[in-house]
Amino acid sequence: MIQKLLLPFVLTLFLGACATSPTGRHQLMLVSPSQAVQASAKAYPEKLKEYAAKGKLNNRPGMLARVKQITGRLIAQAIRMYPESRKWDWEVVLIDDPDTVNAWCMAGGKMAVYTGLIEKLHPTDDELAQVMAHEISHALANHVAEQMSVALASQLGLAVLSATALHDSRYRTAALTGAALAATLAIKLPYSRKAESEADRIGIELAARAGYDPGSAATLWQKMGQLNTGAPPEILNTHPSAAHRQEALKALAPRMMKYYHPEAPHPVYPLD
Repeated sequence: MIQKLLLPFVLTLFLGACATSPTGRHQLMLVSPSQAVQASAKAYPEKLKEYAAKGKLNNRPGMLARVKQITGRLIAQAIRMYPESRKWDWEVVLIDDPDTVNAWCMAGGKMAVYTGLIEKLHPTDDELAQVMAHEISHALANHVAEQMSVALASQLGLAVLSATALHDSRYRTAALTGAALAATLAIKLPYSRKAESEADRIGIELAARAGYDPGSAATLWQKMGQLNTGAPPEILNTHPSAAHRQEALKALAPRMMKYYHPEAPHPVYPLD
């Protein structure tokens, strides 16, 4: 009986929590973007503590300066494209981990780049900009809030099955007490194919506006494909394959050329 009473409430909650991404895709937003930003601000220093204790944080000055220069140009354009992000406390760190080919951006512009990305891929500045523009785009498109919302939706669904927690109006607040942990998990877990493709689309434009060659997005994924020769077929992976992304970005590049003005002055967001 209680389950029948709660089900309309849950459906109303879900229907009222829909949002639209920058590309027009419908998103579930039980966790608001502002809540995701707050949670990420708490999670970010916690995640970096271990690296800092081992002296593996920002200990490569030349490499860090390069990352900050490129990222600063991207942030300046991100703020122009998405004015709300001007309020974010943008930050980027370099993690000395030569075996990890990765970078990420939490909600609110909290970023990290692993040295393995640079040392194994040997990206040009244009290619490194494509990586960071893609990660920044996850934050701009509220993908972290979306990931957290999916996790919360799962909890709410379990609550309906147990027919207990949703009867208490404090449930939703309690479900968010672990928000910082959820923000950390959101960057560890793979995004959906749609979210990845969306970040590719937003990122290539963002990089072009910052003065980085759109054609480098395809060459980046060519390198990724060569590095990950043992990756599973796309149908078995939540991510689009490197070959598929290379093809899609190569097709997008000509449309991005109207934004690409490499000789123009490009403002740099101060990250120091």
